[in-house]
Amino acid sequence: MLKGRSFAIIGLAVAMAVSGTALLGKDKKKKVQTPASKMDDRQQVIHALNRFTFGPRPGEVDRVMAMGLDKWIDQQLNPDKISDSLLDARLAQYRTLRMNNKELVENFPPPQVLKAVADGRMGMPHDAERRAVYEAGVARYQQRKDKKEAQADAPQPMQDDQSQLSDEERARRRELRMQAVQKADSLSQLSPDQRVKQILAMDADDRRTFWRALPQPDRQRLTSDLSPTQKETLLALENPILVVNGELMAAKILRATYSERQLDEVMTDFWFNHFNVYIGKGADRYLVTSYERDVIRPHALGKFQDLLLATAKSPAMLWYLDNWQSVGPHSEAAIGGGRRQMQRPRRRFGNGPFGGTNRFPAQNLPNQQQAKNKAPRGLNENYAREVMELHTLGVNGGYTQKDVTELARVLTGWTISEPRRGGGYDFNDRMHEPGEKIVLGKKFKDHGEKEGEDALKMLAHEPATAHFISTKLAMRFVSDEPPAALVDRMAETFLKSDGDIKAVLKTMFQSPEFWAPEAYRAKVKTPFEFVVSSLRATGAQIDTPVAVIQQLNKMGEPLYGAQPPTGYSMKAETWVNSSALLNRMNYALALGTGKLPGVQSDSQQVLGADGPQDAQSVQARFEASLLNGDLSKQTHDTISSRMNDPEVTGRKLDDAPRPVQAGVIAGLILGSPEFQRR
Repeated sequence: MLKGRSFAIIGLAVAMAVSGTALLGKDKKKKVQTPASKMDDRQQVIHALNRFTFGPRPGEVDRVMAMGLDKWIDQQLNPDKISDSLLDARLAQYRTLRMNNKELVENFPPPQVLKAVADGRMGMPHDAERRAVYEAGVARYQQRKDKKEAQADAPQPMQDDQSQLSDEERARRRELRMQAVQKADSLSQLSPDQRVKQILAMDADDRRTFWRALPQPDRQRLTSDLSPTQKETLLALENPILVVNGELMAAKILRATYSERQLDEVMTDFWFNHFNVYIGKGADRYLVTSYERDVIRPHALGKFQDLLLATAKSPAMLWYLDNWQSVGPHSEAAIGGGRRQMQRPRRRFGNGPFGGTNRFPAQNLPNQQQAKNKAPRGLNENYAREVMELHTLGVNGGYTQKDVTELARVLTGWTISEPRRGGGYDFNDRMHEPGEKIVLGKKFKDHGEKEGEDALKMLAHEPATAHFISTKLAMRFVSDEPPAALVDRMAETFLKSDGDIKAVLKTMFQSPEFWAPEAYRAKVKTPFEFVVSSLRATGAQIDTPVAVIQQLNKMGEPLYGAQPPTGYSMKAETWVNSSALLNRMNYALALGTGKLPGVQSDSQQVLGADGPQDAQSVQARFEASLLNGDLSKQTHDTISSRMNDPEVTGRKLDDAPRPVQAGVIAGLILGSPEFQRR
């Protein structure tokens, strides 16, 4: 929030947020400085950068104009030919990005693994660093267990609120904080290797007390010169999952901000949202890293059929929509029969990963009723429904409930092997429903895994799928309500090209509708698009993206945090309201004034060494550099009217003039309704 700022700045921010609600709303007549007839060459480049990337960087409009727009678009459509070495260097510090699911689970144990170790069902790792992480986790587990048992014997209300603490507890916490700071002072005198060695040598309970009592600035001081692996280890002592998820989120911010392969990043973001999984659902905390890296990103500009099949077999999707536990009602796993016994040996599964069970009968049962009583699962239609409604055909795609049930039967047996240990996709023939199925009028014979592959390929080539996918792409790149004629041409290309995503995009990019004047700055940015575009526009240097990630949480779009399968909305109506826009303004002012933790943003750098000094000239320079002059008269006048305010000018009424607070002006322009359009 705007702590420490004058009521004048707060009032201006509120006024702009309220006026922004009207400017960004549904009224199609209120466009932001739309070109009168057609876009000129410069406007076309600006438009392309606003749609094909997460926003232009300083000087990028001129660079693309010099290269030629057509050449630049062709380059973006072929990302493998673009070097991204600078981004790769930034991402090198995040070791988890290169780990498979099994390695993530082994190095950053989830609660169920820690419970198994605590209960003696799994052993501790041998190397010192991993062992320390496990010991810390087991100590946390045991402490929670003991606390729960104590509360069961003598229930007492929790008192975590500082205002509810007793004087004795406050004094105890102050003492622990002082001791932790003194210990940190001593440790900071050691070399990084010696420092980590001493921390790992602490008793697990003592180490946890020390780390929790240590203020954040002292933690950063203690870890600033450690290697990436050492930092991961110390963070994992407190919360292993936070390391895995935190590095994934940090990488998303850095990729979107710094990657030269911008269209590839935009499409990766688009497809992840289309084939959404929720990082907060159990095992997906560990599975999303490989899902984005190995499933979404490699197919972002490929064939839709390949992308659909890859998502269907991904452990992340199997877990998220529960298909991994879908059992055919007449399968061997359900009834204990023997028709498939020779094809695949029976296996006994232990408890399912991260909660739940995954048990199927290991022996023939006397009757079906006994099997029914012991088998906890049956046919699950979640994925079959969503793959039709959200991934392929669309809600009006011509399928029935019967088709959903039949497709669910086709897809039984698509599961996860050894999920507790981060296993991958597995087809379990014992879980697969035998017999013939009919989906959308097409018969599928009893061919096991091939049934599902053939059914998904059929869905990928349906005309309804071509139209649905083309509509969503046009919504992302053209307008919330894309022209029907454009969607039809894109769908035609989709069908003719065998679902070639790149070909469909080319049809869209080459269309007159894409370059129509009414499309210019007509799309409202989602919070993620807004935040990243502001980082790019200011040339910000991100040391740590934690504060940026927290800002997205405040704005209502936490990374990988969409719980429903629909993902996040691309439409303006979802994101346009006074409260949301005020949160954007708070963020913009923090970024513009260089007060966003972990982010270096120097507004004077945008102005240049010989930049203007008076408020009006500073405003004009920022309007040109941050918005290429596309600021409405209403917003320009609103900001200009406050140029004599002491908070903005940096001058008290009885003082001699002082330098203009350029960061405040930059923040106001970044928070303007115009910057929030692309």
